[in-house]
Amino acid sequence: MSIFKRIVVGTDGSDTAAEAVRQAAEIAKMSGAELEVVCAAEPIPAWRSDAKRSAAPDDVSYEFGQREDANFAIEAAARIAGEVGVEIRPHPMEGDPADAILDVAENSKADLIVVGNKGMTGAKRYLLGSVPNKVSHHAPCSVFIARTT
Repeated sequence: MSIFKRIVVGTDGSDTAAEAVRQAAEIAKMSGAELEVVCAAEPIPAWRSDAKRSAAPDDVSYEFGQREDANFAIEAAARIAGEVGVEIRPHPMEGDPADAILDVAENSKADLIVVGNKGMTGAKRYLLGSVPNKVSHHAPCSVFIARTT
């Protein structure tokens, strides 16, 4: 019998998040667990995404925006997990990344959450708290904080 049946991992598409996904996929493979991948970001003002979109060439302007960023991050996570031989269940979401990870973990009855040790940086980290910190304090299951640097 496996200890883990369902694992949730968060990604933002960064190199450190990719390492957390890789480690989560390895754990999922070893334990035969399902892997749920969450990518969430705070909504950005329309004027900001419109400005990015209007500055891009017409043939790629549709790729700019929060939803597309989440989809790219999840596609990258799917490739990483696929290299290990694990399929993912994607969860592109809007909102606070830590809350999204916690919601998916609770709703899917996860046995384990994997997050990277690098969360938000700079002054925001001290005001809002990092994703790994918030997840580790409010998780409905065990948490593995992967060393990603």
